Amino acid sequence: MAQKPLSDYVALLNRRFERDKKAPALLGIGPMAEEVLLAALELGRESDFPVIFIASRNQVDSRRFGSGYVKGWDQADFVAAAKRLAEKARFDGPLYICRDHGGPWQRDEERSPGIPEEQAIQSARDSYREDLLAGFQVLHIDPTRAPEPIGPVPLSTVLKRTVELIGGIEEERRKATIAPVTYEVGTEETAGGLTEPEVLKGFIGDLCGALERENLPAPSLVVGQTGTLVKMDRNTGGFNGDHARRLGELARSFGMGLKEHNADYLSDEVLRNHPRLGVTSANVAPEFGRAHTVALLALAQHVGDHEFIALLERKALESGRWRKWLLPEQKGMTAAQIRDNRVVLAQVADVCGHYVYDDPEVAEARARLFGRARLAGVAHPERRIVDAIKASIRRYVLAFALPGLTSAA
Repeated sequence: MAQKPLSDYVALLNRRFERDKKAPALLGIGPMAEEVLLAALELGRESDFPVIFIASRNQVDSRRFGSGYVKGWDQADFVAAAKRLAEKARFDGPLYICRDHGGPWQRDEERSPGIPEEQAIQSARDSYREDLLAGFQVLHIDPTRAPEPIGPVPLSTVLKRTVELIGGIEEERRKATIAPVTYEVGTEETAGGLTEPEVLKGFIGDLCGALERENLPAPSLVVGQTGTLVKMDRNTGGFNGDHARRLGELARSFGMGLKEHNADYLSDEVLRNHPRLGVTSANVAPEFGRAHTVALLALAQHVGDHEFIALLERKALESGRWRKWLLPEQKGMTAAQIRDNRVVLAQVADVCGHYVYDDPEVAEARARLFGRARLAGVAHPERRIVDAIKASIRRYVLAFALPGLTSAA
């Protein structure tokens, strides 16, 4: 039996919310490592819910742009790995491969040097084409980024580029006779202009009108800013439940679902309220990557592998990825200052360790760590890591009322 499009789940959850004043919230999972994929797929089998993987262009992308930091995967590699791991996990339920934040300047290598607009847009189109051909079923259209240090992109430009990008994708999709995909629009960027309900309402209305005139499909998910913001190992943004409820109502008025980004590290109480607030879907990524790294470091501490700990700290710091995650009080810290501050260095290792898993030195050191763990009496060290990630993901699965959703649909 063919898998139903994700848009069908959005419609189902909207109907259920209108009937019951609550509905499960879908969970988008960042593919931070193979172990995260396996953990999610095992949970999907055990708890009977659709598994949704959301890959940014930094994580997974075409080889012509340098692939991604996760295993060096391009789109075809990512889809193949997800299917292989689904077999390993004995998961045969709905599996959705999604592009998160597709669009121009969405790769760090494109934004920092500020490649020209024409080149950035063509890069986005080429990336989306590879998404389609690889079998991605959900595409996030996000043309809200600009080269550094240019400020927010005007909403009129965002709307124009969104229509043009969807038009180009639809042309490629029809040419390749690929089944329809589900579209997600909007951004969680707090400075991007799409944070207030009335502004978002006007944008969606104008976008739907423009898409209809071009005979293009309307999106099924719209990203709204609920106040979330992730920095280091915490959510610093201040979730606003009333705001989330208003955005959910707005999205449903257009037949769409509200998508929340940056739901990492929210409290259990806040997460349990999501189904009652009408949040249709939420993305989590850094928290699961950190859960993986913390488990690895705990294992290293347990068996006395201090060389692994020191190596991961050094590689995470050298990656430079920590700069985007610094807390306000840490802004301006240099690599040398972090190296000399054990507390912050440990945070950097926890939060940015997943960026360097596939560094050859780290991969070799991790293999040695697992070998030392087995000699020390840890029978299945790899399973210990996967189980730690599962515990982190399970918190969301339970809070979002996901168990049994596949069968109920």
